[in-house]
Amino acid sequence: LSRFFKTHHTTYRSCIVFPFSRLEGSRVSTYFVRVAVELRCRPLVLTSLNNLIIRMPPRDTPTIKKEESSFEKYEQDGDAAKEIAKYLPYFPFKGIPRFYDIGGFLDEPEIFQRIVDIFVARYESIGIDRVAGLDARGFILGPPIALALKKPFIMMRKQGKMPNTISSDGYKCEYGNRQGLTVQRDRIKEGDRVLIIDDLVATGGTLGSAISLVKMLGGKVVECACVVELKMFINPSEESGLPSRTKLFTELSHQDVPVWGLISEDVLTNEAKLPEGYVDDGEEH
Repeated sequence: LSRFFKTHHTTYRSCIVFPFSRLEGSRVSTYFVRVAVELRCRPLVLTSLNNLIIRMPPRDTPTIKKEESSFEKYEQDGDAAKEIAKYLPYFPFKGIPRFYDIGGFLDEPEIFQRIVDIFVARYESIGIDRVAGLDARGFILGPPIALALKKPFIMMRKQGKMPNTISSDGYKCEYGNRQGLTVQRDRIKEGDRVLIIDDLVATGGTLGSAISLVKMLGGKVVECACVVELKMFINPSEESGLPSRTKLFTELSHQDVPVWGLISEDVLTNEAKLPEGYVDDGEEH
């Protein structure tokens, strides 16, 4: 090691040495390489010395401002969200004046891929064991995200659709009353960190049902992530008459579970052009 530094002292002006005899091998190596990247350093593995060397910036190098992490990078209603919002038209549907249709961005592969990439960037480094998608649009968004993260995908379905399931209690959503969701018993293990994916969160009834399923099987919900979050339901005043997601999550003891949405109703201004004779034929009003 001494000879190495004498030879390369101009290149490696300040180093940190990690003795592998006390570490766990490749997984720890990967971890320290990621640390090196975060510190703007160059990692070097000395296999003959069985040590990991990380080059630190020279003392006279100006401090480089740390970039925000991928988890923090994509803020709600930021530039990326505003661009994607153009492909989310709203219709009068199911008795709701503004029903946001994800079919708009599904028709644009580049936009769909952009959404997947944003979700992957947000969650690739925070420790996810499984990705759960909610029936039914979560089945469209969840699998490509799970594949990119190289994590198992779990279906949370309506009752009577899968064998060997447990069910959560019934709940209310913006469309009316719903039966509880189900998940197969062997899909979530004790201590699993689960990311829940859906297209939209409004009153939080469906997400609350999904969180309950994860907790029933001993898992932990890292976050509930949706393309659209309707902020009007987060904590409305009593005078508004709107259901409160905050109140619901508190009643269900889910107030510790964060919810993130890429886009809010504040930037969803694309009103669909309705064809002549358009009829609201939603299944429940």
